[in-house]
Amino acid sequence: MSDRRPLASGDVLAHRYELQDLVSEKLGSTTWRAHDQILNRNVGIEMLSSADPRAEHFLDAARESTSVTDPRFLRVLDLIEDEQRHHLVVREWARAFPLDQLLAQSPLPNRRAATVVAEVAEALAHAHEHGVYHRRLTPHQVLLKESGAVRVVGLGVTTALSPVGRHDSLADLQAYEQLDVQALGKLLYACLVSRWPGAQVDGLRAAPTEHGRLLRPRQVRAGVARDVDTVADRILGTPPRHHETPLRSAADIARTLRLSGEDPEVRDDQPSLSGISSPDLLRLDPVIRPAGPPPGLEPPRRRPKAYEPAPPTTMERNVERARRAAKGDRGLVLLGVGVVLLIATVLAFLVGRTTSNDRSDAIDDSSPVRLLPVQRIADFDPLGDDGEENPKQARLAADGNPATGWRTSTYLGSPLLGGVKDGVGLVLDLGGPREVDSVRIQMQGAPTDLSIFVASPDASGPPTRLKGLTQVAILDRAGLDSTLTLQSGEVTRYLVVWLRRLPEVATGSFRGEVREVVVRGRS
Repeated sequence: MSDRRPLASGDVLAHRYELQDLVSEKLGSTTWRAHDQILNRNVGIEMLSSADPRAEHFLDAARESTSVTDPRFLRVLDLIEDEQRHHLVVREWARAFPLDQLLAQSPLPNRRAATVVAEVAEALAHAHEHGVYHRRLTPHQVLLKESGAVRVVGLGVTTALSPVGRHDSLADLQAYEQLDVQALGKLLYACLVSRWPGAQVDGLRAAPTEHGRLLRPRQVRAGVARDVDTVADRILGTPPRHHETPLRSAADIARTLRLSGEDPEVRDDQPSLSGISSPDLLRLDPVIRPAGPPPGLEPPRRRPKAYEPAPPTTMERNVERARRAAKGDRGLVLLGVGVVLLIATVLAFLVGRTTSNDRSDAIDDSSPVRLLPVQRIADFDPLGDDGEENPKQARLAADGNPATGWRTSTYLGSPLLGGVKDGVGLVLDLGGPREVDSVRIQMQGAPTDLSIFVASPDASGPPTRLKGLTQVAILDRAGLDSTLTLQSGEVTRYLVVWLRRLPEVATGSFRGEVREVVVRGRS
């Protein structure tokens, strides 16, 4: 039996990739967000044990996927064999919103839904031309950037992790293509009504049926455009209604969707649903707008950089601003203001020297970063009715034992704490003002949205509410082991770990658990 410890956040692979957050564990492989220390960028790393019989096939499938050059797929950047007993596939990392997060709040407008699925279909059509298939396309595999650009993840992963010795026949490849085509139809259906045909997937409820036949999107939610509804039925219908021609290739789907999706005024021109047996049609659900900044509705059309004039330098902008401001009598006024600012700067420098001397007695900036002991830890529930959240377990989150921890209450219906409050957390007492460098949080369950708040250095006691606290770090979709780095010079005695979004522990039930909090800094 090997005594080698498992890989963890902070480990460096191949002398350049520092592991940061564990994203997922599926089919025996793990996916991490990592930082490329040489090129100073984030990357995604998929890894499989070198002892796994599928290890060589894992790398071969990744090599084959590089033939797909469509920019909407995250590219393979590096392949590493037998690094710390693992085979690694290094891919691009995209800062974007998973589509399932948006659909959990609201369906997309008709035109945006058609555009998103058309982008995915065009990318898959390019992959199919090179004999590469996705085979597990769901909303979580589609990312939307704030610019409106679409990215697709997971290409070839299912093939890479297939059983050893399996050789795909022509019939298998045709089945894989139709599997992707059906997934495109389901993706379009989900974008229009926030339901997934066939079963619950990525947190979306199953689409309603009538007598075993899938209801069309226009029967589920009012306002779905007729042409997009027809496209969905031409993909998923068995056979399509009204003798429409089926769509059986990704390229055909992309071409058809590019001409579809105008958003008409919402009106209920559908036939009565009183005879439909499905008990929970989405048209009866409240329609809400997505919270937060949504991705752009259309990707920007930028000119090639080679044709753009060079932007002005900072010096050129400052000179032009000063020239405009000094015209006429305003020049004399600015001169007077400049003299006043000079005097104020000298006074501030003299006062700052005295303050710096006093502060240097409390915190030595040259001292090394070390582990800061937590003198006291308590639950922090300023938005709850009783102000408590399992207070007896709070001490377990800083007892040095990752096997024990503090749990939140279980919330139903939404990972956003059931919609009853904005967050809950823990308050840590460091025993005195300390310069905090980083906070490492080990969780049970993922993903979790986290924030770090600090109280002012002169706070007289632990905080009892969020007002007066300063948010100094934020991390969305944190994994099981995450480290949040604070800006240098952040001095506080009381530090709050705030959970804003909780992982799902059972269908419709959400709960967060903090196993261990480790604070590093200077004292």
